[in-house]
Amino acid sequence: MMTEKKRLGAFLPLSEHAEERVRLLDNDGADLLMTEDVSENDREHEESIGLLKRLIRTLDAPVIAGGRVKRVEDVKKYLYAGAKLVYLKASRPETEALLKEVSDRFGKEKIAVWLDTPESVACVEAYAAMGAGCFFLSEKNCPKEGLPYPGYLFFEDGAKDKIAPLLSIPGIAGVIFTKEAGETVSFMEVKAELSGAGYGMDVFQSPVSWAELKKGADGLVPVIVQDYRTNEVLMMAYMNEQAFLDTLRTGKMCYFSRSRKSQWLKGETSGHFQYVKSLHLDCDSDTLLAKVFQVGAACHTGSRSCFFQTLVKKEYDETNPLLVFEKVYDVIADRKLHPKEGSYTNYLFDKGIDKILKKIGEEAAEMIIAAKNPDPEEIIYELSDFLYHAMVLMAQKGITWEEVTRELANR
Repeated sequence: MMTEKKRLGAFLPLSEHAEERVRLLDNDGADLLMTEDVSENDREHEESIGLLKRLIRTLDAPVIAGGRVKRVEDVKKYLYAGAKLVYLKASRPETEALLKEVSDRFGKEKIAVWLDTPESVACVEAYAAMGAGCFFLSEKNCPKEGLPYPGYLFFEDGAKDKIAPLLSIPGIAGVIFTKEAGETVSFMEVKAELSGAGYGMDVFQSPVSWAELKKGADGLVPVIVQDYRTNEVLMMAYMNEQAFLDTLRTGKMCYFSRSRKSQWLKGETSGHFQYVKSLHLDCDSDTLLAKVFQVGAACHTGSRSCFFQTLVKKEYDETNPLLVFEKVYDVIADRKLHPKEGSYTNYLFDKGIDKILKKIGEEAAEMIIAAKNPDPEEIIYELSDFLYHAMVLMAQKGITWEEVTRELANR
């Protein structure tokens, strides 16, 4: 997971209260997210693993996980939950015995050691020989000569001007902000500053300059904005050069208001920010397409999209797979919340989980029989039945298509 670019990450204890903050950091440009399970018993530990798995399904940044690592099985659970890297704490008595075994089994690129005591820093060579691929340590404990292996420093100060000297230390691949230090920082803006100072950072750099875009008579370029996951068109606005540069620098969509004749950051007053996932230029170089993570509503009316008024429409069947699955699932989920007399879906919910599972088994068997039939229409029919009943199970267990598709994408 290591690259030549320097990375800025954030550290947060793994808890339900951290979910919203983790997703914000992910969209605001954190290159990696580090968590620690601080649970006190095995039951809470299993709950934390479940929370980690749910979080990772919704994140784009790689996750580094650890805490309560006592056995090989604990490392396996973190990796199977989707963590890119698992760390062992040097102060734990079982770490040395575990390190070589988990490194041999999962690969040293998956295993790190947190040098959480001043004494452990002196043992970095020994830990590397046992199979540690990289290290995490406090900036206060970091040797002046640096590390002979990739390492990340925990940053607790919060003063942005102190980050660059840390990145200049030999062997330091990045900086991890602690909860307090990263509470108000904008990762994209800090990375833009560091990039401007000559440090290799993962920032937005357009290969096409503003001067190369074809502007309208008013000097503006229209921007079409889409949800990056569903491709739903959310809104259309305009940019001038400053808005274009601010968008690249901050990672948030910035525009120029033609009515107010002024710059504006989308979400500055409403909190409905648009975090940039990608920017595209059309064939004539006169229109931008932005794919974003939309917080809340895109429209000032409170609607998710500005395009909610239908003027004309020809009836047609929606065949976009994701939209069809979501639409059917939404109907099923609504039936659970608002039962309808005579509804087969409500009949299944009323009968409970055993009936739903029995029907899934029956539909799976019918699908297998249909697959032996040369007529493809039969398997299409049976597969549709199976998927419907699978969605009833999803709604019963509170699982969404977004979670399922994210899991498939991770694989």
